[in-house]
Amino acid sequence: MTDAATRAAALLAEHRASIDRLDAVLVYTLAERFSHTQAVGKLKASHDLPPSDPEREAKQIARLEAMAVEAGLDPDFAKKFLAFIIEEVIRHHRQHQS
Repeated sequence: MTDAATRAAALLAEHRASIDRLDAVLVYTLAERFSHTQAVGKLKASHDLPPSDPEREAKQIARLEAMAVEAGLDPDFAKKFLAFIIEEVIRHHRQHQS
């Protein structure tokens, strides 16, 4: 392997290691987030509150879009990602109401 190819392979390994670490951060962060949203779902169910809060959801989506722009992330992607999470959270909340 040439020196350039060796350097490229080392950089590739570094990037992949960072990606693997960040994937772990995402998974554990999502797990912690869902732990809190499960608690919210149980609280809502015990107080006969609706599983969905469209006003809060809209604020959260706008907040995330702004953070995405600030971070250099495609805000449409961020919006789709949060919409997916919100949909899953609401599904969990509905399960607590059954």
